[in-house]
Amino acid sequence: MELRHLAAFVAVAEELHFGRAAARLHMAQSPLSRQIRLLERDVGAVLFERNTRAVGLTSAGAALLELARRVLTEAAVARRAVGAAGRGEVGRISIGFAGASSYRAIPVLTHAVTSRLPGIELALRGQLYSSEALARILDGELDLGFVALPARDGVATRVVHIEPLMVALPDAHPLAGAPDIALADLSAERFVTFPSARGSAVRDATMRACYHAGFTPSITQETPDTYNLLTLVAAEVGIAIVVGSARSITMEHVVFRPIRDEVPAMDIALAWRAGQVSPALRAVLEIAESVLPTPAD
Repeated sequence: MELRHLAAFVAVAEELHFGRAAARLHMAQSPLSRQIRLLERDVGAVLFERNTRAVGLTSAGAALLELARRVLTEAAVARRAVGAAGRGEVGRISIGFAGASSYRAIPVLTHAVTSRLPGIELALRGQLYSSEALARILDGELDLGFVALPARDGVATRVVHIEPLMVALPDAHPLAGAPDIALADLSAERFVTFPSARGSAVRDATMRACYHAGFTPSITQETPDTYNLLTLVAAEVGIAIVVGSARSITMEHVVFRPIRDEVPAMDIALAWRAGQVSPALRAVLEIAESVLPTPAD
């Protein structure tokens, strides 16, 4: 039993006229009649009563009509679903992120994807630092991640944000009123930062910047996210080096100051597994390119 035979049957059953049904299907009447005969042979029953003046459904034809409509509807739904999947309009994309750099980008991207591609399900996985996110991308556990460059072999990236590094310190700190801060002036300070074992790019940048300023920072406490980090700063547990986006977090008794030293900014990028782009991921990347464009040089 073929779908085209069922479509021919439904057209004749609804029109009760072979000529009108043939016109509706954009075909000649003779092939239409042949399809009806083939369907009758398949089901083993006569479906239409025919005479020179009228066409009517037999009891077998009446029994088949609703079933045929249902099959054709489900087939059309299946075709649309397969087509939508092929175009990347349906699917599930997992996105890893951590830190203040992604706090503004994530809502922008998710809103754009859900409004333009409602068939795409986004699975957001927070507190995935750059090294963790890159490892999961390469392992196929994660489709997309916000990471700090450089990345790894096998990972494709596109820069979406450039983050300057700043010093976060309590508003009662002696340097809080300075327009900017030299890192060497922080050599005797206690620092709070992100965990060392999880591959935080901000922590790595902190250690490098302090090393180039001539000292190794004294880490008094570690914490997994930016909000907790700034809470510790406000509580005068220590100071911190953070990305510029951390200023978007409202926290009383914390001030942010530029670093006077020539400290490289951090390139924040979207990362995905090179050569493993599904239609759904490609569609999300296209939306990301429009709402999170690469910063101008």
